[in-house]
Amino acid sequence: MLVSFVYPLTFVVLWASAFATGSVATQDATPFAALAFRFAIVAFGFFVVAWTLSEFSKVERRDFKHSIVTGILFHGLYLGGCWYSFSVGIPAGVSALIVCTQPILTAIFAGILLEERVSNKNWIGLSLGFVGAALVLGADFGTEFAIDGLIANVIALAAITAATIWQRKFSQTLPLATNNALQAASAAIFHGTIMWLVEEPAIEFTVMFGFAMGWQIIAVSFGAFTILMYLINHNSASQTSALFFLVPPVAALIGWVLLSEGLTMIDIIGFVVASVGVYLATQKHEGRLGEH
Repeated sequence: MLVSFVYPLTFVVLWASAFATGSVATQDATPFAALAFRFAIVAFGFFVVAWTLSEFSKVERRDFKHSIVTGILFHGLYLGGCWYSFSVGIPAGVSALIVCTQPILTAIFAGILLEERVSNKNWIGLSLGFVGAALVLGADFGTEFAIDGLIANVIALAAITAATIWQRKFSQTLPLATNNALQAASAAIFHGTIMWLVEEPAIEFTVMFGFAMGWQIIAVSFGAFTILMYLINHNSASQTSALFFLVPPVAALIGWVLLSEGLTMIDIIGFVVASVGVYLATQKHEGRLGEH
């Protein structure tokens, strides 16, 4: 019951909150400096948990490289792309809409690389999910956005798609805390390196930065990402990815409840459409491609 309802719901809510708090954090810090700071703390925390649970003795060295690759894709290129886009003025909603096409790409490549079968019902669900998310966001792509920010979002989209496939194919056997520790450590090194190459690193430790970063570390990195790894390991890649279509609608609901942001009838219709889409897209089917 937890896996089928509570875990996915908790993941969506926490992940949706990451766009708003990430945008807040980049107001008082350069993006890669903020991410290097965040993942240094996250890596330390997960290493302590893994050490306490004696997980390192259960991991073979050849598994480390897969975790490092996943970490660079998920935490490095995906988050780096999103946070960079925030820093150059791309609205969080536009970033979310670009990245939320990820479930469709994942479904395509999961069929090719993982031999996961995606049924017609799942494809209909994926399509409805995208339409619902787009309705909620109502993003005005006629507005001029920084081209480097949009490119960063496309890189983020490619990275999270590849990371989901890589995690499903190669890293399922790694204990969760160890896997997350290695991924966070690789991300901290990645962002620390990029930080010195592309920006003049700066962090202003304001109250808002502290709140946003604290939420990112505790709720998103320790909470949402751990749940995501669990869901990928126990469900198909395409079914897990479909949950991302609920992120923009839930982000809009969070803005309405906590920040008094507007919520229109179109938003509500989009939320319903996306929810139906995710329901259809996450319906399980038997077998892989070629099996009957």
